[in-house]
Amino acid sequence: MESGFTSKDTYLSHFHPRDYLQKYYNFGSRDSAENQILRHLLKTLFKIFYLGDVKGDLLIDIGSGPTIYQLLSACESFKEIIATDYTDQNLQELEKWLKKEPGAFDWSSVVTYVCDLEGNRVKGPEKEEKLRQVVKQVLKCDVTQSQPLGEVPLPQADCLLSTLCLDAACPDLPTYRTALKNLSSLLKPGGFLVIIDVLKSSYYMVGEQRFSSLSLDQEEVEAAVKEAGYTIEQFEVISQSYSSTTADNEGLFSLVGRKLGRSVDIL
Repeated sequence: MESGFTSKDTYLSHFHPRDYLQKYYNFGSRDSAENQILRHLLKTLFKIFYLGDVKGDLLIDIGSGPTIYQLLSACESFKEIIATDYTDQNLQELEKWLKKEPGAFDWSSVVTYVCDLEGNRVKGPEKEEKLRQVVKQVLKCDVTQSQPLGEVPLPQADCLLSTLCLDAACPDLPTYRTALKNLSSLLKPGGFLVIIDVLKSSYYMVGEQRFSSLSLDQEEVEAAVKEAGYTIEQFEVISQSYSSTTADNEGLFSLVGRKLGRSVDIL
C-alpha cells in the first residue's frame, strides 16, 4: 500500500530548497493560506519558547529543512542549537544563510515579524546574528535509523524540536512510532519534545514535484508519542489548511511533551 510513498532517494534528487522556500516562506503582502500558516507557526513557537517554560542549554532541531523560522524564538531560550536534515541540499541552503553567503534566502520579513511578537527588544539584523551565534552545528539526520544523527558524539538535549518533518519522513504508522523512539535517545529524561505538523495530509507540492505525507489524526499522534515514552503537556489544533493546490491537510497541530524521567519498557 505504501509503495508509492516518496523515497529518500527522491528527496535527494528532486527536493529543491529554493522552490520550497518560495512556495511556503515568501512572506510578502499577499494574504495567502501559506502566509497565514507561517504566521500561526511563528506565533505558536513564540508562545512555546519565548513565553513558555521550554528552555535549557541544548536544542536539537530534527528535520530543519532549508528553514530558520522555527529557531527564531528558540534561540532566546537555548544556549546552543543543532540543526539537522536528511538532504544535503537543504543543509547547504541552511549553511549559506548561516555564513551570510551571496544568494542566501532573505528571511528579513519573517525575522521582523518575530521581533514584533517579542516586543522589539532587538531589531531584525541583531536577531539574525543571535541565531547565527547560537546554531553551533548542522548535521545529517535520518529519523528512521536507531541513531538518527549517526556516530556524532553529542550530549543529550534539553529539547527536541520538529516542525513539518516527521509525517514526510515516515511512510507508515509503525515507522512513525519507531522514529519517535529513535529520537528519544537524543533527549534527556525530563527533556521537552516539541512537534508542529499537519493533520490528515497525504501530499504536499514543491514546484511541480509532489511529495508524500503520512496522513495522521490527533489520536494517532498522541498514541505514538505516549508509546515512545513521553507525557503530553499540551496539544493544540487549528483548522487552517494550505492552498488546495499546495497540500491536502486538514489543519495543523502543536504538541509539547516531556520525556519520562525513568526508563519505559516498550513492547
